[in-house]
Amino acid sequence: MHLKRIVLVCIACFTVVSTAFAGGTTANRIAERHYGEYELVVLHTNDHHGSTVAKVTNGVSRGGLAERATFIKSVRAEHANVLVVDAGDVNTGSALSNMFNAEPDIKAYNAIGYEAVTFGNHEFDKNFSVLEKQLEQSNFDWLSANIKRSDGSYLGKPYVIKDFDGFRVGIIGLTTLRTKVIASPDPSLTFIDEISAARRTIAYVRLWEQADVIIILGHLGDVLETADQTTSKKLAEAVSGIDLIIDGHSHSKFEEPLFVNGVPIVTANEWGKFVGQAILNIKDGKVTNFSWKPVEITSAVYAPDPAITALLQPYVDQAEASLKEVVMQTSAAFEFGNRLPRFKETASGDLCADGMAYYVRSIGVPVDFALQNGGGVRAELPAGDVTKEDILTMLPFDNYVYVVTLKGSDVIDLFNFIGSISQGNGGWAQVSKEARYTITYADGTGTISEVTINGQPIDPNKTYKIATNDYMAGGGDGYTALTRSIDTFNTSMLINDIVIEYAKTLPQPVEPTTDGRITVIGGIEP
Repeated sequence: MHLKRIVLVCIACFTVVSTAFAGGTTANRIAERHYGEYELVVLHTNDHHGSTVAKVTNGVSRGGLAERATFIKSVRAEHANVLVVDAGDVNTGSALSNMFNAEPDIKAYNAIGYEAVTFGNHEFDKNFSVLEKQLEQSNFDWLSANIKRSDGSYLGKPYVIKDFDGFRVGIIGLTTLRTKVIASPDPSLTFIDEISAARRTIAYVRLWEQADVIIILGHLGDVLETADQTTSKKLAEAVSGIDLIIDGHSHSKFEEPLFVNGVPIVTANEWGKFVGQAILNIKDGKVTNFSWKPVEITSAVYAPDPAITALLQPYVDQAEASLKEVVMQTSAAFEFGNRLPRFKETASGDLCADGMAYYVRSIGVPVDFALQNGGGVRAELPAGDVTKEDILTMLPFDNYVYVVTLKGSDVIDLFNFIGSISQGNGGWAQVSKEARYTITYADGTGTISEVTINGQPIDPNKTYKIATNDYMAGGGDGYTALTRSIDTFNTSMLINDIVIEYAKTLPQPVEPTTDGRITVIGGIEP
């Protein structure tokens, strides 16, 4: 091909690519370079999930935006070049954050000085107008190179450029395609394959933006949930030109970076309990060394930042007042007795399981039934007015609702296990109304029979979606059958918050009855 023609073709291709990314950044096209050695500190979080204030567990106060702010401020005081970013799922978690559609969290992120946040799947849990308002509230950039609006423009930005004295950093956002299945993105949005989006954007940012360092801020996950999922590991294997992958979605706790194809992958667990601290050494525009550590955020080490505390306090006060809100009226008490949910079907067990199934369907996931361990139900609900506080007392554990997908043959194993659980055991099952069965006890040993799901026997050749809590999904109380899930989804909603919202939808007053979904023959009552 003639040289002039080659040049013209290259210019034409370059123009097309440039047009595709128009509006991606407002940075200068050519960064000033100084030969020498530099250091970049990257602080990162992921899967915040509305963890606005610190949570006390076993006497230790962990997380909290005010505590996080103190740590980040201390790092900025010690280092010249600092980036603060988040790998997605800011939304959906605590009642405080949910109540205000993450407004306090976003305001705190603004005040802390976050510079970029990737869209996670839980950013699409609510109506699209909620997300649009969040974009307006944010002083930081929301990123994803693989989500586009109906007009072809990007939702947020595909990438952002950050200039430092002597080097330029390109931060590229990626969002897992599983968002289309496990969340409710607006139908006007188009999701692009993560690997192809990454390749195209990296090439553009390297060439056109002349970035020295490429960071992927990906809500991808490092744990394979389905065979076709593009994890951060798969991305590193398939795409070149990446200096660092900051991951989210799997809530994994890393003690050290994971290197795949020479690319470091890091993630910072969940709920702001840790902030990842990466240090990149850069010489003459190239990364020459990398180190990383997770920093645990506790109130004992990082006292709450007064400014962030003051910013959040009005929201906290309003949320605490809401605990006295009456969410349900009952015609009689939901009895608990001597731990009755561990022995038989109870109205409280039905309420919990039915609430899980109701919520999961409301977000577009066609669950077949829900499963709750009786040991997770800890108190009765009173007759008359039932407040949020009453439900939080009945369900005190911060268990997240998961959806697992099992083969029918594994569901049969699951129910055989349920039948074998001795009465009084915390794993004794409470189920939603779609499931029905009989347990017959002889000499304390149970046998299950007459199991149906939606009125039909379990088909070993089908697959079933089951809503349950994170403890059971992980095999807790002996539920190892649930760990065989071929597709697992964390709704990131607490079961107690779900039951609170479900209780509001019921015809009032609610009568604490059972419907015979579980029949116990030959058993005992405490």
